[in-house]
Amino acid sequence: MSGDLQLVLLGEARYTALELFARADIDPELVRRFWRALGYTDVPDDDRIFTDADLRALETMARFMQSGVSDEVTVQQARVYGSSLARIAEATVSSIEARVEEMSLSREQGLEVVTDLMRERMPDWDWLVAYVFHRQLLAALRRSDLWADPDRQASGTLCVGFADLVGFTALSQALDQQELAAVVSRFENLAYDTIGHLGGRVVKMIGDEVMFVADDVGAAAEIALTLAETYARDETISAVRVGLSSGPVLAHEGDYFGPVVNLASRIVNIAYPGTVVAAEDVYEALQGDPAFGWKPIRPRWLKGIGMTRLWLLTRPGDGSVLTTELARRMRALARR
Repeated sequence: MSGDLQLVLLGEARYTALELFARADIDPELVRRFWRALGYTDVPDDDRIFTDADLRALETMARFMQSGVSDEVTVQQARVYGSSLARIAEATVSSIEARVEEMSLSREQGLEVVTDLMRERMPDWDWLVAYVFHRQLLAALRRSDLWADPDRQASGTLCVGFADLVGFTALSQALDQQELAAVVSRFENLAYDTIGHLGGRVVKMIGDEVMFVADDVGAAAEIALTLAETYARDETISAVRVGLSSGPVLAHEGDYFGPVVNLASRIVNIAYPGTVVAAEDVYEALQGDPAFGWKPIRPRWLKGIGMTRLWLLTRPGDGSVLTTELARRMRALARR
């Protein structure tokens, strides 16, 4: 039955690795690097596991390189495709497993149902994945230097935020797998809904933490405050703490790097649950904006960064008992 799945998804296994190398006329070591970059482990050269789909993929890779795309860029893109689509595949299998489990089928019956489902749904899934890629490609092009938009901020300048789910380690030890999965799903749902609604972009989920960016500092600040408020109100999940920093970043393989990202990541670790702590650049950009309130925090020594001046970001008028108490607790934590 697993052979039927192979036929539905990739076609018949026809080639060994050596035969594939010869047909594609590509350097074997480059093919192996491409294969590993997609997330797969090495296989013996004489195992007959490769299909016409694998051959077509290599031929496509060869066309990329013939058009001037370097070996390194091709392998780099393979890494991004592999890691991104692996997550889609895992999520799809998880949903299928849950559906089969509800039907109380034997293993053989379950595989038969899955094979039929794949045969029926693959054209729709293929179209949907291509559609999302095209939409994301258009959005990425609009953010790039290639897109003529005079109102866009200077290239490479973003506001970066990290929101960390407080107490997740203890929570994960107290819950069973289904309960923990429900918490993680709720955490991700709230993050994606809030960040997307307010004009930001989720860069990645890192376990109990979400990294997001926004072109506009004010939008990032609003996202940060709304995240803190939303999780605080939700009775099914614990609070989050948020760190914000703004400035030039390096975009690479769908992720962002640089001192600004490092600073935001360090800041979130010192924020008190339910609060938003911002770097000096964020404060300077928004200090005159009536939509936000500020309270200075004692400068902190951040690992790899040094002594850093920080600000507690609040709603206007929240410099009251709650904000004062939170600031007091953070100063107390800093002295420990």
